[in-house]
Amino acid sequence: MTESDALAISRVRGGDDDAFRELVERHGRAVFRVAYRITGRVEDAEDVVQETFLRAYRRLDRFEARANFGTWLHRIAANCAVDLLRARPNREVAEEPETLERVGAGRDDLPPPDRSMLGVQIKERLAGAMALLTDIERAAFTLRHFEGLSIEEIGRTLGLKTSATKHSIFRAVRKMRRELQPFIEA
Repeated sequence: MTESDALAISRVRGGDDDAFRELVERHGRAVFRVAYRITGRVEDAEDVVQETFLRAYRRLDRFEARANFGTWLHRIAANCAVDLLRARPNREVAEEPETLERVGAGRDDLPPPDRSMLGVQIKERLAGAMALLTDIERAAFTLRHFEGLSIEEIGRTLGLKTSATKHSIFRAVRKMRRELQPFIEA
């Protein structure tokens, strides 16, 4: 854990709510990124971020200083995201929201039409492939391949044993490869 996180946590435990705001500002983007990649929707990710920091604040007394605060938040965020997905079993296939698209690109920055069309097709296929994953597979895949967490960190985050974590990632990769195969061969 960084010294600044440890200091902020100590201040929060001492009653300084501004110190928690510092933690939110420091880790908010990373928590949103995890939440968005697991849920696939900006609105859901925003809900997950709020729930994550609410749970973290309420459980800060249980946080052990020897652990990494960021990893602890990732675990809470992943669990909140999976809980949200389980509560909505009929979720729609995630679409890439306009808010995450490049904003304000000049005409010279635009890719050629055929490349742009391929990008749209890849995004659609990727969103469809992510939607085929189970909640645990999607969370494990996201934490491994987008966030770069180790197998052990993912296991702790999702409450899985090492073998179950590896198996979830393996199944997710296999499904993603199958869905994205036409683009891999191109």
